[in-house]
Amino acid sequence: MYSLQITQNFGNTMLIIGTIGMLFMGVMLVMALVFHQKRILLFNKMAQEFEKEKQELLLNSSIKFQEEERQRLAADLHDDAGPLLATARLYLNENLIHQDTAIQLQSIMSARQIIDDTIQLIRNISHSLLPPTLKNFGLDAALVDMFDKINNTGTIKASARFHNNTERLEDNQELLVFRIVQEIVGNILKHSNAGFIHLTQNAQGNWVYYRIHHDGKGIVQKEFDELSKKAAGLGLKNIQSRINVLHGRIFFEMDNTQSYYKITLEIPRQY
Repeated sequence: MYSLQITQNFGNTMLIIGTIGMLFMGVMLVMALVFHQKRILLFNKMAQEFEKEKQELLLNSSIKFQEEERQRLAADLHDDAGPLLATARLYLNENLIHQDTAIQLQSIMSARQIIDDTIQLIRNISHSLLPPTLKNFGLDAALVDMFDKINNTGTIKASARFHNNTERLEDNQELLVFRIVQEIVGNILKHSNAGFIHLTQNAQGNWVYYRIHHDGKGIVQKEFDELSKKAAGLGLKNIQSRINVLHGRIFFEMDNTQSYYKITLEIPRQY
């Protein structure tokens, strides 16, 4: 009887210990779940803040290069169109009516020529802001037109080839990509002393790829990253700003054969 009571007491004790252990494990599990939930909430909050900062950076980049475009436009109009119109005004001053007929005709013809030059200048500025080929026929046609014009100069061989281009990018994306390629090509023509420049395009999934090859002097990714942060690298900063707005990527590298450089743009169809 005594031994039976001892056995029952031991069983009760073990039951109590087991119950306490289960309760402890339950409490620990609840605490772990609460801690995990807090970590998830903290991570989500940090992700939201990071996304907000990212969007602010993209917006600031977009505003910055738009402001730079406006400044360039203002400088072109002030430095080029302004003096031309001021000169035309001199030819058409109020004393013209007191001059001989021959002088009047000469002044009018000179003023007309200057006005024609100003119209052409403004047309060129307008086309540089939004090329007619890009507006009317799309990015691929505008890039082909750009490379054809370069090739027709006879100073460098230029060509463009496109694949998988049945689906166009959005209008604002096409303009940004055109500006990026325009800036890159301009730098190559100015600084690389290249003998050829070639553009290819292809698409895979949600990404469109533009790759520019040239055999002149070039830079690799490390140099681009360094130069795009310097004040003197305004053109490269514009490239990086536009890439950021597009949520795209850009890579500068030398081909494995060490015979030419290539610049690759990776652009998502939606951003």
